[in-house]
Amino acid sequence: MRAMVLEQFGGQVELREIARPVPGPGQVLVRIHASGVNPLDTKIRAGQAAHAQTRLPAVLGMDLAGEVVETGAGVDGFRAGDEVYGLTGGVGDLQGSLAEFAAVDARLLSPKPAALTMREAAALPLAVITAWEGLVDRAGVHGGQRVLVHGGAGGVGSVAVQIARARGGEVYATESAAKVPVVRDLGAVPIDRTAMSVAEYVAEFTDGEGFDVVYDTVGGPVLGVSFEAVRTYTGHVVSSLGWGTHALAPLSFRGATYSGVFTLLPMLTGRGREHHGQILREAAVLADSGRLRPLLDPTHYDLAEAGEAHRAIEDRTASGKVVVDIVP
Repeated sequence: MRAMVLEQFGGQVELREIARPVPGPGQVLVRIHASGVNPLDTKIRAGQAAHAQTRLPAVLGMDLAGEVVETGAGVDGFRAGDEVYGLTGGVGDLQGSLAEFAAVDARLLSPKPAALTMREAAALPLAVITAWEGLVDRAGVHGGQRVLVHGGAGGVGSVAVQIARARGGEVYATESAAKVPVVRDLGAVPIDRTAMSVAEYVAEFTDGEGFDVVYDTVGGPVLGVSFEAVRTYTGHVVSSLGWGTHALAPLSFRGATYSGVFTLLPMLTGRGREHHGQILREAAVLADSGRLRPLLDPTHYDLAEAGEAHRAIEDRTASGKVVVDIVP
């Protein structure tokens, strides 16, 4: 089969002919139709993501959508011809999705949302699981809460906005002025982070009480801002990029709580993979009911153009989630 292979960190992915995998026990062989591209993929390629534990030579790509071709021993939840999507590889020693086929752990897969194309489905898995683990698993977001999402027009942020709204939250989202219309179209109250201070928007939108749930999808100083924006006593801050050094005093003075999200853990350890599959099933229900949709970059890239897809992310020229078409 054809695949884009990374031989050396800091280099480029190259088109290669490699052996087509055979599904082992508990695995399914998927013919990949589309591969979602994430900023983490570009960091892995550059050798700037040691936490992903990617072993070379590697086929990158974490998100896929495709069709089941064959099932291994012990798999009874899928059969040949099923359309599936999932967060399945590209880290550790798991083959990624920039290839024509992949043998993947069936626990990481879900039936593809019927309402979405393969391209749309491939754009969702990493973002959906990251958003869900923060909002639902950690913070338990529910109706009647005020939810603030930092980076509401981004890959994870745009999905977080939609999940929080689907669960009854009153959702606000910070963004740059240029992306305010995107946030508004998703159904959140936009906050221009360049025009309002945290104290100003906390005062205006929460009467100074703070937000019940704050999801930081940006990292760096934005996590510190999140500690200042959260509600006293009952508030919960979640971050998917809280890897720096931060002063906890603003959080402690509010008696609030903090949770971190590390979505790669089940792929790297093997533990909790069933939960990833279940999250994707829940997300498929939302997508099929019209409550969840990805923001797609309109450019089409084929497998041999995966390097250009990476550059679109690195150069910040992409407008929405970048997807590589494996099957034209």
